Amino acid sequence: MATAFLKLDARPKPISADRYERVLAVASTLLFAAAITAIVRGRAGWAHVPVLVWLHLATVLTATALTPVILLRRRGDGRHRWLGRLWLVAMLGTALLSFGVTTSHPGHWSPIHLLSAYVVIQAPLIWWAASTHRVQLHRGMARGLVTGALVIAGSFTFPFGRLLGDWLFA
Repeated sequence: MATAFLKLDARPKPISADRYERVLAVASTLLFAAAITAIVRGRAGWAHVPVLVWLHLATVLTATALTPVILLRRRGDGRHRWLGRLWLVAMLGTALLSFGVTTSHPGHWSPIHLLSAYVVIQAPLIWWAASTHRVQLHRGMARGLVTGALVIAGSFTFPFGRLLGDWLFA
């Protein structure tokens, strides 16, 4: 009789997106749409954009596009792990490439590069937390990286005087 109360399936229930993660998913979708719109509108200036900036845009757009998919779908399965690795590689690539993007003061880094250094440190820690099944730590660190390094930092790419801002609002 005691076994009637034991769970036969010891797998944890998948974590579903909470309200904050749904907000992050919407914010990253809007950011992605704004970036794509800016890029399309700026097509006359594409030839003047350095290859390094295009690579930086490609990696950050990859991470931005993957964010809502990862946040809103089932977690913990093989697809989540595969998409998460791809997202982390894209974020890490974005951060590393940013060290070569010094358009506002050629040859000098700006305060945003501190965030890039943070991503370089945080990305492997997010992977480590997931691979060692520290689910809540992984979730908190991933949410923090999406919030700060993707949504907030991404929003700062649209003021006037910045490439995407000039293209979007021209």
